Amino acid sequence: MLTESVRRPDEAHSRTTVPAGDYYLGRVNAGQTLRILDIEGNQAADTLFFSADDSAERYSATDTLREQGNVYLSAGSILRSSRNRPMLEIVADTCGRHDTLGGACASESNTVRYDLEKRCMHSCRDSWMLAIAEHPEFGLHKRDIGHNINFFMNVPVTAAGGLTFEDGISAPGKYVELTALMDVLVLISNCPQLNNPCNGFNPTPVEVLVWDH
Repeated sequence: MLTESVRRPDEAHSRTTVPAGDYYLGRVNAGQTLRILDIEGNQAADTLFFSADDSAERYSATDTLREQGNVYLSAGSILRSSRNRPMLEIVADTCGRHDTLGGACASESNTVRYDLEKRCMHSCRDSWMLAIAEHPEFGLHKRDIGHNINFFMNVPVTAAGGLTFEDGISAPGKYVELTALMDVLVLISNCPQLNNPCNGFNPTPVEVLVWDH
């Protein structure tokens, strides 16, 4: 569902540009609102959420999809944790829908899906591992990597029940906005994928904004 935001970018207390292939790791407290902005269009932001109090509690695709009865996320969706607690609510969305089934690219999936020579290409899992290594203060570890959301990514479910990676449905300036319902850690990989059309074979920057209210 398309829903415009009432928040003004110049009133955000923080704004961070995340280059293509880079990561964002930060804390968003309950009541704060996070926006991920697709600056140039058709970019994919592979995102993980964790409880800031206990990283063992994290975003769960299984619980989220079961409770909402829909495989896509958009305005009104409640993201639920592995303990089936509400974590965040999507309060604005100008893209329309977001994928929570396709997973994140890794050296292993690049090899299986594309070619052995693609194995060493940079991937979202690489970005997450780098973020964890460079920011031990957040207390995240390799074992914490689980379900992720692919914001702006178009992964239709086929009639046979499979998944396909298609051209993105986002455009320059599209965004998704989430209000935290508990204190959370946000880990985003601005996807570097060059082998499928999720970002038009041309990774571009995204911007992350946070408001206090």
